[in-house]
Amino acid sequence: MVEQISQLHKCKGGKNLKNSNKPYKSNQKNVARILELQKKRKQDASINRNKAKPIKRQIIPFTHRNTIHFNRGSRVWRAPTIIILASLMMIILVIPTLVVVPFGNENKQEASSIDMEKKEEIEIEQSPLSIEVMRHATETVEDLPLETYVAGVVAAEMPIEFELEALKAQALAARTFTVNHLLHGNRGSEYDLTDTVTHQVYKNELDLQKQWGSNFTANMNKIKEAVNATKGEIITYQDAPITAQFFSTSNGFTENSEDYWENELPYLRSVESPWDKESPKYLDQGTFSIDEVEAALQIELPRSVALNLEITRTESGRVKELAIEGHTFSGREIRDKLKLRSNDFKIDQNNNHLVFTTKGNGHGVGMSQYGANGMAMEGKTYQEIIKHYYQGVEINTVTDTAPTLVAK
Repeated sequence: MVEQISQLHKCKGGKNLKNSNKPYKSNQKNVARILELQKKRKQDASINRNKAKPIKRQIIPFTHRNTIHFNRGSRVWRAPTIIILASLMMIILVIPTLVVVPFGNENKQEASSIDMEKKEEIEIEQSPLSIEVMRHATETVEDLPLETYVAGVVAAEMPIEFELEALKAQALAARTFTVNHLLHGNRGSEYDLTDTVTHQVYKNELDLQKQWGSNFTANMNKIKEAVNATKGEIITYQDAPITAQFFSTSNGFTENSEDYWENELPYLRSVESPWDKESPKYLDQGTFSIDEVEAALQIELPRSVALNLEITRTESGRVKELAIEGHTFSGREIRDKLKLRSNDFKIDQNNNHLVFTTKGNGHGVGMSQYGANGMAMEGKTYQEIIKHYYQGVEINTVTDTAPTLVAK
């Protein structure tokens, strides 16, 4: 407005009226008129704004909308895209949860199962007898309860995969061997038994943990079940503990005791054992040079000629004697000197080599372990297994048969 008033001081010729010597008489009237015109214009502008037509906005009902636009700066998002993205987010967040929950429950069940297994670990029912065992690896004597020792023998002597009834038969044989040795073994020794094949192979729980690893608890429970089921039981003949010999695999028959050892024992008779043919140790073969045979048997043999071999056999088919170029050996001697699996063998000569083919594994006297497992697989009980391999025997208890040992 100041600019408009200033314009009034200028005449048409560009002269400044304010600085003119002649006063401009109508100046005040003009100013008043201009102010009145400006006021009228403001009022007209206000009236025009009120009379202006409103902007039409089309409202599309939701049910008829095909597309909805959301303005975010210069971006335009469509509703279907939003819905798809929201669905994907739900899948990403929800599906893993649904998957994890069942597995989480399964893991909890497994953990619970492991805890239960630990809680349900079988304990060996002990007897008052204790055994002193010489550990050959450490040359120390281990003093332990009888049933713990029996469990260690069963675990070391028989495959854990065998049937439970076979393991029970092995527990009975091991316990009987132990009690018989305590009664009639070497007296005055610093220990009762060794942990080698000299007596019975024995392994303690530390040895078995290294051998079985994560299967230790399950395997040990199976052994303990077999030991507990036969707790305190031994095999007797005429009310005395027997010499309970056992071995791995027969050639189809067990051996009479006198055909392998010197003594004839009435309960260690040759019996049929057809189940052993399924054993992985039933057949074996070894090849020896003439030099190796000479060194092992400490004899001299001719070269490049067919050797003169004569073999006689026992009732069970094992070699009783071998005559080789005038030198005679028992079947047991040949087996021991050449480290054969069995003393049931045949010999084939191939130039300057002898090929020994064996049947069975072990001395063959007493209970066949693979035979026992074969009987168990057919549904035989451990009592039936024992009475098949040990003829004319009974099953009694240590307390009844050897009360003096229990009293110690």
